[in-house]
Amino acid sequence: MQLIITLILGFIFGLGLIISGMTNPDKVLNFLTFNKHWDGSLIIVMAVAMTIMMGAWFWLTKKDTPLFSEKLSLSDFKQVDMRLITGSVLFGLGWGLSGICPGPGLVQLVSLKTEFWLFFAAVLGGMWLTKKV
Repeated sequence: MQLIITLILGFIFGLGLIISGMTNPDKVLNFLTFNKHWDGSLIIVMAVAMTIMMGAWFWLTKKDTPLFSEKLSLSDFKQVDMRLITGSVLFGLGWGLSGICPGPGLVQLVSLKTEFWLFFAAVLGGMWLTKKV
């Protein structure tokens, strides 16, 4: 049952990325670039996503146990260090230069376009390199 719900939620998430335009690198780059082609519509996407997440977070933290586990395992990590800052900067640079975020990039793999496969290979390479360093 958990696998079925996970697949359904993943499908809904991917569909939401496609409908909102988050899988279109040009739309994302037009949002990140303040010029005559600036497209602020992704602010609405982010606001809706944050609202849903806040509601889910408040609901989850009030429950004794989650739906598919024995106990809640929420991170208590609150330290901002150079590793977090460096990772955030690299993530932002990669997103800003390519217009592709890892989630929408994963969704775009079904398009079979070379640039998305190269992007995802770079993401996997970065993850591998991080573990080595």
